[in-house]
Amino acid sequence: MKVVIVDDTHINLVLMSRLMEKLEDVSTVAFQSAPEALAWCRTNPYDLLVLDYMMPDMNGLEFIAELGGDARGRPPVLMVTASHDVEIRHRALENGANDFLIKPIDKVEFLARTRNMLELRRATVALENRASWLASEVSKATADLRAREQETILLLCRASEYRDPETGAHIQRMAHYSRLIAAELGMSEEDQECLLNAAPMHDIGKVGTPDTILLKPGRLNAQEMEVMRQHALIGYNILKSSEAKMLQLAAEIAYAHHERFDGTGYPNGLKGEAIPLAGRIVAVADVFDALTNVRPYKQAWTLDAAREFLVDNSGSHFDPACVQALLRRWQDVLAIRASMHDGDSQDAA
Repeated sequence: MKVVIVDDTHINLVLMSRLMEKLEDVSTVAFQSAPEALAWCRTNPYDLLVLDYMMPDMNGLEFIAELGGDARGRPPVLMVTASHDVEIRHRALENGANDFLIKPIDKVEFLARTRNMLELRRATVALENRASWLASEVSKATADLRAREQETILLLCRASEYRDPETGAHIQRMAHYSRLIAAELGMSEEDQECLLNAAPMHDIGKVGTPDTILLKPGRLNAQEMEVMRQHALIGYNILKSSEAKMLQLAAEIAYAHHERFDGTGYPNGLKGEAIPLAGRIVAVADVFDALTNVRPYKQAWTLDAAREFLVDNSGSHFDPACVQALLRRWQDVLAIRASMHDGDSQDAA
């Protein structure tokens, strides 16, 4: 433990320093100048401040005031004074002094007071370290839970990959497009990350779609389309019971990403901002990537044609703000597309 002793009289510094040597595991730093002591205390760690009240440059109360900070968070202060004035002691207590000694110093009392204050300091530091350790453990546990959530998502997405030819690199690209849109719309970093991890599950409900429909080349008829549309509700039902924030968002996306801004979408015919924002974002990202890559029922569109489709359908199919957000990040879109190319897409411009 480090003890700082401040007194303008040299003999008092020597006396108190020698007394402190009697305590185990204690070192002292002594100052005859209050300003020098103040400067040292501001930049160095210590555990107890033994402070004379009457000094020429500044008195003990002024020293504490200049030291600043929250008295509850700094090391204890033992004020040494020749004054018996109760008002001075009250003012010192109000300004952060923890205890008093009256000059001339009684050796036994001095050692008892300083020993007790150092023990209190040890306990305080130990408690702070414990709190810091607990905070660290909570952080680790939270990170572990998030990692498990992400693992769950990846496993579910992998399960869908075995049945849905539209997954694979598609779900990674559209997830990153979704994050671009979210960032451009001003969503927080935490919400962007959550969306990035939840978006790949938008079509998880297709695990309940028959292969004859899911893998059919060409367009679906009306009856087949009705069966296909059930995947939004199936995906929502798969995910909705989770208490994890990420999976709750994934359930919302699964249910809402086929809604249209003009209210003609499915499954609930929601309109405009009644559609959850995450669903509006993923709708743009999903359709854009689907258009620009090969599907069993179509060839890949050029990037220019896909951009034109998004713009032409702003306000009807898509939220115009989400479309513009994606287009403002066009260079990032191209970078994502280049880094997550799956061989089936055409890099037409």
